Amino acid sequence: MGFDKRTQRFGGTTLLERNAAVLRQVFPRLAISLRAGASAGLVPAGFEVVYDESPGAPLAGIVSALAHFGEPIFVLAGDMAFAERAAVKEVVEAFADVDVALPVVGGHYEPLHAVYGPGCMAPMRAMLARDDHTIPHLYRQVRLAEVPFASAALFFNLNTPADLEEANRRLESEGRTSGVRRPALVCAVGKSGSGKTTLLEALIPELRDLGLRVGAVKHDAHQFDIDVPGKDSWRLGQAGAEAYLVDSPARLAFISRLAEPARLADLVVRFFAGFDIVVVEGHKLQAPYKVEIFRRAAGHDRPLCAPGEALAMVTDLEVEHENVFALDEAARLARFLAERLDQLRRY
Repeated sequence: MGFDKRTQRFGGTTLLERNAAVLRQVFPRLAISLRAGASAGLVPAGFEVVYDESPGAPLAGIVSALAHFGEPIFVLAGDMAFAERAAVKEVVEAFADVDVALPVVGGHYEPLHAVYGPGCMAPMRAMLARDDHTIPHLYRQVRLAEVPFASAALFFNLNTPADLEEANRRLESEGRTSGVRRPALVCAVGKSGSGKTTLLEALIPELRDLGLRVGAVKHDAHQFDIDVPGKDSWRLGQAGAEAYLVDSPARLAFISRLAEPARLADLVVRFFAGFDIVVVEGHKLQAPYKVEIFRRAAGHDRPLCAPGEALAMVTDLEVEHENVFALDEAARLARFLAERLDQLRRY
């Protein structure tokens, strides 16, 4: 690129921040590997800095990080454009009774999207001593877990301006608005009293059991206020702040005045970047994909959605629909949605 690729803006953020957002979803401790003497000015908040013990990056960076942490580490190339939480977790979970776990695509290794254990340190240092910086040469000397991937798309690196153009084309074609893929979005709809909240209470844990990071939105058609009159945060709003945030070690809340109703898609993209799926209670008019719950005990004689409008129906009645689920089939509904995440991201 001719400059520090970590600063390259891609889909609204820098490569460094884009990858930091992915890693924060998986790991409690994060570090950035820098060559000795390099500036640490670009390091995101919460990252430790590990300087190379000797020249020969990235092999020297891996050795230095192993020495710093003293336990297995996940290594991610800083210029990788499309890293995703699910792929990271798949590689991490393959690290068992081995020294290295990494993706393999068509016989090709991805050494900078991999887990390295302390057992790699001695052979790596021996390689550096003989000026051998080729990471795959290590794999003949250690216990290796290969994780097969069908496509190399997740491991695309930005090395040239042409690579950046190609990556931006992929962002547009795959419905991404930033370096992090936008979440899937589906709304539970139904007439009043049909059981939308009950359905989502059952669905959310089933989606989580499938390894998905789940967000939720509750639509309230009426006025509401989550701030308590008299509290300090309320007083800041009364003083004229257009928006204010209340944070604690475990939770945060963002309160903003709206000149006009916010669009559901904009809210999801803004507040749930990096999530796999967001489930919404209500929002029928703005819902790109709907799952309707239609229940006998609710006393309604016909569904809320017109024929063909709902992606699926959850009901205890006989209805004509190609995707029908019983009231107690939250697990099957979760699998149905998980199989369609790419479709549900297009909104």
